[in-house]
Amino acid sequence: MDDIRILAVSGLDALIAELRSRGYRVMGPTLRDDAIVTGEIRSAFDLPRGIGDEQEPARYRVRQREDGAFFGFAAPAQSSKPVFFPAEEVLWRGRRDRAATSNHGTSNHGTSNHGSANSDPGFTVERDHLDAQPTALLGVRSCDLRAVQIHDAVLAGRTHIDAHYVARREGTFVVAVACGVPAATCFCASMGTGPRPADADPGTGEPSYDLLLTEVAASNQDRHHFVLEIGTDAGRDVARAIETFPADFDDQHEALAVTAHAASLQTRSIDTATVHDDLRASAESSRWEDVASRCLSCTNCTLVCPTCFCTTVEDVSDLTGDAAERHRVWDSCFSEDFTYIHGGPTRESVKARYRQWITHKLSSWEDQFGMLGCVGCGRCITWCPAGIDITEEAAALGRMRADSLAPTGGAVPAASRRV
Repeated sequence: MDDIRILAVSGLDALIAELRSRGYRVMGPTLRDDAIVTGEIRSAFDLPRGIGDEQEPARYRVRQREDGAFFGFAAPAQSSKPVFFPAEEVLWRGRRDRAATSNHGTSNHGTSNHGSANSDPGFTVERDHLDAQPTALLGVRSCDLRAVQIHDAVLAGRTHIDAHYVARREGTFVVAVACGVPAATCFCASMGTGPRPADADPGTGEPSYDLLLTEVAASNQDRHHFVLEIGTDAGRDVARAIETFPADFDDQHEALAVTAHAASLQTRSIDTATVHDDLRASAESSRWEDVASRCLSCTNCTLVCPTCFCTTVEDVSDLTGDAAERHRVWDSCFSEDFTYIHGGPTRESVKARYRQWITHKLSSWEDQFGMLGCVGCGRCITWCPAGIDITEEAAALGRMRADSLAPTGGAVPAASRRV
């Protein structure tokens, strides 16, 4: 906390205006259709001021608050994932040139991979090149910020990058908000992903945020303000352009107390020290039959998860057959068709699909990418119609594994006896 200041409530609108004047598209939490979702923010008026939420297994409600807090809620219904990795996007477009076809024959087997250059005079393929406006994430929570960092590693940090993701992600300005009001389904504290964001990305060491806000809301409006911490030179430059006030040690302590209290309110957890091995050892556990009897295989958990990145492609054409497009759309490992190959799906049962999902999140993801694939946001619990709780399923598998390894009381094996 080398550079910490106070931002008045009125300064929040000035911050948004400053970011927009610098060419950023500001994306943050807003109220839509009785849910807090991520959308474009043009002024502080677009933020869900005075709105809180209630989240429990299979239950989500918004509610009115009395303190006028701008960020007095837990994780929004959807994370920041669609900002950089939308649910559907065009990969390429193709068009038949009938005039050229009539002049040069009807062959259309050749296509072009280089913009609109045409290797076949009868057919043109155009890749969808993004000229994305830089984004400012406003009010992004620690769990969702960590999920963006995970996507950076998965989609932009490997040999074959996701060009569309990189184009949208490049130049992002991050105004994070420390979480002060966790939901009953949150467990970020046990995952090490919140309620306060880490100063640096654990994978790259790069700063996690440009600016960090901790909202101190009170019924007395004179005490309602934001503790503002600066994480980068770009953040400092923006902070200098708006009105802020000096902060002291008490302000620093107040900011830390907000997130410490939020962590103490969380009742759910995952034991990150054991969950990787627990899941690896549980492939044949009878627990999978139990959870399969409750799971609807509806895909809700994967669609609201901020780190899931499974997709499929869909090809569409117009009625004339002259134009075609290839779309990339989100998919889910809970879909029976997700693993379909000739002859049928490789994971036919709900048991197999749920096992694949939770094992990937909490075990094999770490083997692939060196980190867990869960950030503790709790959305999969909130939006599961059956109220299935990933923390309880992981704990149950851990207990069953521990019971299987416990001594039975019989004779000590010869190899274990002391001589």
